[in-house]
Parts: sequence; C-alpha cells; structure tokens
Amino acid sequence: MRVVAEQKRIVGKRILLVEDDPGARESIRLLLSIDRHEVVEAAGGAAAIELLTSQPFDLAILDYFMPGMRGSQVALRFRQIDPLMPILMITAYLEELGAVDKPVDGVIGKPFAVEELRRALDKLLS
Repeated sequence: MRVVAEQKRIVGKRILLVEDDPGARESIRLLLSIDRHEVVEAAGGAAAIELLTSQPFDLAILDYFMPGMRGSQVALRFRQIDPLMPILMITAYLEELGAVDKPVDGVIGKPFAVEELRRALDKLLS
C-alpha cells in the first residue's frame, strides 16, 4: 500500500486579486475563500497600485491581459512598492509570454483547476 503525504495547505492569507473580468474575478475570489483567504479585489492596475501603497498583502494575483496596464507593468510597479511580496500571474495567453513579460514569481494558464491554483499559492507562500 502506497501512502501519499499530504502537503499542509496554506490558509488565511491576505491576497490582492487584480482581474478586469468581473466573472473571472468572482470565481477566483470564491476559490480563494474556500481556504479562508482574505481577498481584496481590483478591476485594474491603477486601482491595484493604489491599494498596495495603502495596505499590506501576503501575495498578489494578477491577470496578464487587462486594459490600460498589462499585468507585467503592474507587477513591475508592485516590485517597487513591495519587493518581497510574491506575485502570481494568471493568463489565457501563456504561450505568448516571454521572459520580459514575467516579472513575477509564478504563472498559471487560464483556465486552471482549483488544485493548480492551490499548488501555486502553497509554493509561493511557503
């Protein structure tokens, strides 16, 4: 019989979620709330930067393709404000990203499974 060690799930973190699509933002917020994360939402880069300058977060999740500022541009500003905060980028354009577009700690493609999101968060927050 094979016994699989279960990784301890990281819960209850403060997460800044930046996603311009209201439906996707709500879905991701619901997934994160299952693990008791406190989620603060922003619909775009400018609002997210304002939030980060006024309050602390354990992690940020950024959509890549947003109007106004791409996720990579937002991530660069985040790095100036809080260089140690982990950043996870989510995108439907995974194959189009180059290294210059990824000033982040992790990237997952849309659509993603709940467990894929959890694994990425556990890795970045451990």
